[in-house]
Amino acid sequence: MLGSVNGVNAPASRAGLSFADPALEASVAALLAAVEQRLYEAATTADPYVTEASQHLLQAGGKRFRPILVAVTANFGDPTAHELIDAATVLELTHLATLYHDDVMDEALVRRSAPSANARWGNSLAILVGDYLFARAAELAAGLGPDAVRIQAQTFARLVQGQIAETVGPRDADPVQHHLRVLADKTGSLFATCARFGGMFSGVSTETTEAVASFAETLGLAFQLSDDLLDISSDSADSGKTPGTDLREGVATLPVLYALSSSDSDPAATRLRQILADGPVTDDDLHAEALELLRESAALKKARETVRGYAEQARRQLVGLPQIPARAALESLCDVVADRTS
Repeated sequence: MLGSVNGVNAPASRAGLSFADPALEASVAALLAAVEQRLYEAATTADPYVTEASQHLLQAGGKRFRPILVAVTANFGDPTAHELIDAATVLELTHLATLYHDDVMDEALVRRSAPSANARWGNSLAILVGDYLFARAAELAAGLGPDAVRIQAQTFARLVQGQIAETVGPRDADPVQHHLRVLADKTGSLFATCARFGGMFSGVSTETTEAVASFAETLGLAFQLSDDLLDISSDSADSGKTPGTDLREGVATLPVLYALSSSDSDPAATRLRQILADGPVTDDDLHAEALELLRESAALKKARETVRGYAEQARRQLVGLPQIPARAALESLCDVVADRTS
């Protein structure tokens, strides 16, 4: 256990990450503890009401995968560089802000096993708090220099582009390929920037920075695909969200897309396609039936295999990097992502 900040356990163990090297573990722990404190400082305002809403998802916990990526990749260079704290904080604030907005769009009631901000305070305040956290991220990025501002802005643009593409739908594109591009923009881009910032601010070579950024984008795609599988395969105690939220909202995740494109004549597969074909599954009985069918389906198995494929692709992208504990830790993140939906 890495200690706590404001009563909240530091998160590396919650992310399922273990370290074989004590020096690397201590380095990551130190940066995560500093980032956690910085996050609370950034979400503190003169108005206690706004502070409470801004810190709501911080208090609810979270795995802090993004700061962990910054911290681990920084160990290819100088992990004590002071800019790393604000760099990791910028990216976690950006991520947190998207969660406030996503929950409004999804009409989600639960996030991280706690009431979502929109459920507690309403849509308008949740949107404004997300905007506030984006602004705080931009303010911190400005202190890191023009390159950091540009990269964070480009990353934010990709996040929004991915959300727009998801909202508009595939139109004439292949639904599976469209979905993968959406996830690359919505999640992979931020993961890539985490690794890029870890490399940039720890002083590693351009070649190493590009390698870890490419790895992290692929890992991010695998991570989001596995997150979507958890929406189907887990209960709320495991995922911190209401199971089947995507089904209710008509969000076609990879298992659903595989199920819809299947030509399997098995009665269960046929019945599943019938339920899913009408879009959002809002009827409680049909929703429960669809969840059960998906959990036992070949489509879910195929989606799990896809996640493992991207995790292995990410691992291959580390070939050529020095065989140091930081590389081993990144490889273990591939295992974490692949195993979380088993």
